[in-house]
Amino acid sequence: MTNGRKITGGKYHSNHKKKKNEVPGIPRIVKLREKKNKFLRVKGGNKKVVLLSNNIANVTDKKGKTKKAKITNVVETHANRFLARQNVIIKGAVIDTELGKAQVTNRPSQEGMINAKLI
Repeated sequence: MTNGRKITGGKYHSNHKKKKNEVPGIPRIVKLREKKNKFLRVKGGNKKVVLLSNNIANVTDKKGKTKKAKITNVVETHANRFLARQNVIIKGAVIDTELGKAQVTNRPSQEGMINAKLI
Protein backbone atom coordinates (compact mmCIF):
# COMPACT_ATOMS: atom_id res chain seq x y z
CA MET A 1 0.00 0.00 0.00
CA THR A 2 1.20 3.49 -0.75
CA ASN A 3 0.09 7.09 -0.33
CA GLY A 4 0.73 7.37 3.42
CA ARG A 5 -1.29 4.35 4.52
CA LYS A 6 -0.54 1.71 7.12
CA ILE A 7 -0.28 -1.95 6.16
CA THR A 8 -3.79 -2.44 7.61
CA GLY A 9 -5.17 0.30 5.38
CA GLY A 10 -5.43 2.92 8.13
CA LYS A 11 -4.29 6.46 7.43
CA TYR A 12 -1.27 8.14 9.02
CA HIS A 13 -2.30 11.49 10.55
CA SER A 14 0.25 14.29 10.72
CA ASN A 15 0.72 16.29 13.92
CA HIS A 16 -1.43 19.38 14.28
CA LYS A 17 -0.64 22.74 15.83
CA LYS A 18 -1.87 23.22 19.36
CA LYS A 19 -5.09 25.14 19.90
CA LYS A 20 -5.08 28.02 22.38
CA ASN A 21 -6.71 25.93 25.12
CA GLU A 22 -4.07 23.18 24.66
CA VAL A 23 -1.09 25.51 25.08
CA PRO A 24 0.31 25.46 28.64
CA GLY A 25 0.07 28.76 30.47
CA ILE A 26 2.75 30.72 32.29
CA PRO A 27 3.55 29.11 35.66
CA ARG A 28 2.07 31.39 38.33
CA ILE A 29 4.20 31.74 41.44
CA VAL A 30 2.48 33.06 44.58
CA LYS A 31 4.89 35.19 46.62
CA LEU A 32 4.54 36.48 50.18
CA ARG A 33 3.76 40.20 49.61
CA GLU A 34 0.79 42.56 49.52
CA LYS A 35 -2.25 41.07 47.75
CA LYS A 36 -2.08 41.15 43.97
CA ASN A 37 -4.22 39.07 41.65
CA LYS A 38 -5.04 38.88 37.99
CA PHE A 39 -8.10 37.85 36.01
CA LEU A 40 -7.63 35.55 33.01
CA ARG A 41 -10.09 34.76 30.24
CA VAL A 42 -10.40 31.00 29.92
CA LYS A 43 -12.30 28.63 27.65
CA GLY A 44 -15.95 29.50 27.19
CA GLY A 45 -15.39 33.17 27.98
CA ASN A 46 -15.25 32.48 31.72
CA LYS A 47 -12.91 34.28 34.10
CA LYS A 48 -10.32 32.73 36.37
CA VAL A 49 -8.69 34.51 39.33
CA VAL A 50 -4.93 33.99 39.47
CA LEU A 51 -3.18 34.95 42.69
CA LEU A 52 0.27 36.48 42.20
CA SER A 53 1.02 37.47 45.80
CA ASN A 54 -0.75 37.59 49.17
CA ASN A 55 0.04 37.96 52.86
CA ILE A 56 -3.32 36.89 54.37
CA ALA A 57 -4.64 33.34 54.71
CA ASN A 58 -7.94 31.78 55.78
CA VAL A 59 -6.77 29.59 58.67
CA THR A 60 -8.98 26.82 60.08
CA ASP A 61 -8.33 25.62 63.62
CA LYS A 62 -8.89 22.12 65.05
CA LYS A 63 -12.52 22.89 65.96
CA GLY A 64 -13.38 23.93 62.38
CA LYS A 65 -13.51 27.69 63.04
CA THR A 66 -11.96 29.77 60.24
CA LYS A 67 -10.26 33.15 60.72
CA LYS A 68 -8.18 35.44 58.55
CA ALA A 69 -4.56 35.61 59.68
CA LYS A 70 -1.51 37.50 58.48
CA ILE A 71 1.29 35.32 57.11
CA THR A 72 4.71 36.17 58.52
CA ASN A 73 6.94 33.57 56.86
CA VAL A 74 7.07 30.38 54.78
CA VAL A 75 8.70 27.81 57.03
CA GLU A 76 9.06 24.78 54.74
CA THR A 77 7.86 23.32 51.47
CA HIS A 78 7.89 19.57 50.84
CA ALA A 79 8.11 19.95 47.07
CA ASN A 80 11.30 22.03 47.03
CA ARG A 81 13.20 23.55 49.94
CA PHE A 82 14.39 26.46 47.81
CA LEU A 83 10.78 27.63 47.35
CA ALA A 84 10.52 28.19 51.13
CA ARG A 85 13.65 30.34 51.08
CA GLN A 86 12.10 32.50 48.35
CA ASN A 87 8.78 32.76 50.31
CA VAL A 88 6.80 31.00 47.56
CA ILE A 89 3.42 29.65 48.71
CA ILE A 90 2.22 26.36 47.17
CA LYS A 91 -0.08 23.54 48.27
CA GLY A 92 1.41 21.68 51.24
CA ALA A 93 3.69 24.54 52.29
CA VAL A 94 3.99 25.17 56.03
CA ILE A 95 3.43 28.86 56.78
CA ASP A 96 3.91 30.82 59.98
CA THR A 97 0.84 32.94 60.82
CA GLU A 98 -0.37 35.07 63.71
CA LEU A 99 -2.39 32.07 64.95
CA GLY A 100 0.55 29.63 64.69
CA LYS A 101 2.00 27.27 62.10
CA ALA A 102 -0.42 26.16 59.39
CA GLN A 103 -0.32 24.01 56.28
CA VAL A 104 -1.72 25.28 52.96
CA THR A 105 -4.60 23.06 51.83
CA ASN A 106 -5.40 24.53 48.40
CA ARG A 107 -3.61 25.62 45.24
CA PRO A 108 -3.38 29.40 45.64
CA SER A 109 -2.22 30.02 42.08
CA GLN A 110 -5.40 28.37 40.77
CA GLU A 111 -8.01 29.67 43.22
CA GLY A 112 -7.13 33.27 44.10
CA MET A 113 -6.91 32.78 47.89
CA ILE A 114 -4.89 30.91 50.48
CA ASN A 115 -6.61 28.34 52.70
CA ALA A 116 -4.69 26.63 55.50
CA LYS A 117 -5.23 24.50 58.60
CA LEU A 118 -3.36 24.73 61.89
CA ILE A 119 -0.86 21.97 62.62
